[in-house]
Amino acid sequence: GPTRKMPLTASAMDFFQLFVPDNVLKNMVVQTNMYAKKYQERFGSDDTWIDVTLTEMKAFLGYMISTSIHHCESVLSIWSSGFYSNKSIALIMTQSRFEKILKYFHIVAFRSSQTTHSLYKIQPFLDSLQNGFDSAFRPSQAQVLHEPLIDEDPVFIATCTERELRKRKKRKFSLWVRQCSSTGFICQIYVHLKEGSGSDGLDALKNKPQLHSMVAKSLCQNASGKNYIIFTGPSITSLNLFEEFEKQEIYCCGLLSTRKSDCTGLPPSMLNNSATPQSRGQYRIRMKGNMSLICWYNKGHFRFLTNAYSPVQQGVIIKRKSGEIPCPLAVEAFAAHLSYICKYDDKYSKYFISHKPNKTWQQVFWFAISIAINNAYILYKMSEAYHVTRYSRAQFGERLVKELLGLEDTSPTH
Repeated sequence: GPTRKMPLTASAMDFFQLFVPDNVLKNMVVQTNMYAKKYQERFGSDDTWIDVTLTEMKAFLGYMISTSIHHCESVLSIWSSGFYSNKSIALIMTQSRFEKILKYFHIVAFRSSQTTHSLYKIQPFLDSLQNGFDSAFRPSQAQVLHEPLIDEDPVFIATCTERELRKRKKRKFSLWVRQCSSTGFICQIYVHLKEGSGSDGLDALKNKPQLHSMVAKSLCQNASGKNYIIFTGPSITSLNLFEEFEKQEIYCCGLLSTRKSDCTGLPPSMLNNSATPQSRGQYRIRMKGNMSLICWYNKGHFRFLTNAYSPVQQGVIIKRKSGEIPCPLAVEAFAAHLSYICKYDDKYSKYFISHKPNKTWQQVFWFAISIAINNAYILYKMSEAYHVTRYSRAQFGERLVKELLGLEDTSPTH
């Protein structure tokens, strides 16, 4: 849960600033103004540009965040007279001023001579965000590694041309997270860039174990020695990775797939389906040290690799129609924690910022901001302030937008 107690009067902005404090926003102001100056020195002066202020930067973020609640097809629709217009916030800043800030917006204006990382324009922000996640929240023992679902608004998709949809599918990075399975709080973000269309690109590695093993190690670099139990999907699950994690006192439980997983070192007899018909709930087990390979049958064969649960401990999967199906405890635990993450995705994935910039670092930035707001809401729900006001996720987002824009109206909308 939370590491600090927030006051009863804590606002949405107070929770958001646990992760994006004023010093980070001030840095955005400085870097944006520096970039605007350099841009104009190179391409000609812009008489309509005035240096952005902290108040304007907060309003700029507020406009962007409002698209996560109202899902307009473009952030510029706020100022339009159509269906997506938002007259209540449009008067704070003119559309032309917003577009100027959007044009010059930067977190790191210039590449330093030592920088080799492709995400250098956003890395300081991601590092600051990670520090905020680590200091504000203590996760439960059970955690999940996965790619979070990011909903595309169906109305927005319907208005896209075929060419825009094709461009949209070619995202140049994959976003992975380590997530507390008890609360849904995202403890760590990892961004893997597609560095090119060559043989080393993301497309070439998409279904290969070396990429997913590297992702898992990066996400768990701060987890060693804490006895965490990490749940993984088929693309990450492998014997070599789990044995490496065990040496760091990180324990694992993963679903295994003969098609997607790295099955090196696993007995072939357990990877082949038995010819004799089996009844639901039957399972076979093979062990190597603390590692168990479980083959469980339930209208199909499911395989699990774990060193976190004893294979002799019994559990049950409860189905509405067929009642209780016996299984090892590892299978029950895996199903329970993964179902929670599905519920998290169902609830929070629709609150990602709708703005879709062309630049990769900006796409990553708006995804990271969306995750920070979701985390802020999770902390708010676990605080005493929630028992005073009880905002829904949409109301919390609206409150945050109004506070960023400096609007006096603080009453929640229903």
